[in-house]
Amino acid sequence: MSRLLTIYGGSGFVGRYIARRMARAGWRVRVAVRRPNEAIFVKPYGVVGQVEPVFCNIRDDASVSKVMQGADAVVNCVGILAGDGKNTFESVQAEGAERIARIAASHRVDNMVQVSAIGADEVSYSEYARTKAKGETAVLHHMPNAVILRPSIVFGPEDQFFNRFASMARLGPILPVVGANTLFQPVYVDDVAKAAETALVKAVAPGIYELGGPDVKSFRQLMEEMLDVIRRRRLILNIPFWAASLMGMGFDLLNRLTFGILPAQITRDQVRNLRNDNVVAKDAMSFEDLAIVPVAMSAVLPDYLWRFRPSGQYDAIKESARKLRDS
Repeated sequence: MSRLLTIYGGSGFVGRYIARRMARAGWRVRVAVRRPNEAIFVKPYGVVGQVEPVFCNIRDDASVSKVMQGADAVVNCVGILAGDGKNTFESVQAEGAERIARIAASHRVDNMVQVSAIGADEVSYSEYARTKAKGETAVLHHMPNAVILRPSIVFGPEDQFFNRFASMARLGPILPVVGANTLFQPVYVDDVAKAAETALVKAVAPGIYELGGPDVKSFRQLMEEMLDVIRRRRLILNIPFWAASLMGMGFDLLNRLTFGILPAQITRDQVRNLRNDNVVAKDAMSFEDLAIVPVAMSAVLPDYLWRFRPSGQYDAIKESARKLRDS
């Protein structure tokens, strides 16, 4: 019988790519999510019955244990960018990761992969970074042979980074950013999934791997490349950190007063994160140690950002016609 993998958060941005890869590798995949009815799209990743979304609340031991029954390996992709009610940074990224690892150890699960983030640090001012690090420590305590993946900012067709700013660029002549000089090393989502697959099916050293693509660029340079792809000219306006902190405070307050109905456009915690470069450390294990060559942004961005061009899918045709007319 084929091996069984449980992916917590398996319908999310990174999780769905891991699910697809593992299904192609012949594994049965159990996608553990809060809303299985919204994760039906994962079922065609495999043959009938191979990939199944199931309900799970990672804040509950019994729920986590139930979806792990019979699993040979587990992957935890659950993470949040802002707290929402009971789903706080502490309950999701620290306690949730600890719970999955502890129960995996009790079930004698062979392998575990924890998807974390570059910048995870238990003494960080950022609650996001601090709880990511606490989750890593807990996972390695219960599952010492686990592999921790720390990607830089992840890009791909469903990302909430380039898609968000490309959408903003359609609204006016100014594109505001916070931390224009902060460095990032964007990594393609399927390369992160490939790293997870490698950790699950091959003999790799346990521990922490920092994942970054071949390009190291500032936030401003990333926006310039995105604007070039969508063929729009915009003034990139850097918002000072002190002003962004005040904005984050206001958005956080508005979010609480509306009981989460109005999401914060930026939070104080996100501003704290943007103060720090988000690149692979020189002494860290990386893609190279997994024998993976990461894909460059230039090879992927045009494939999904074309819809933000002034004429969308017809922009390239109009450009060709214009060149033909001028020749």
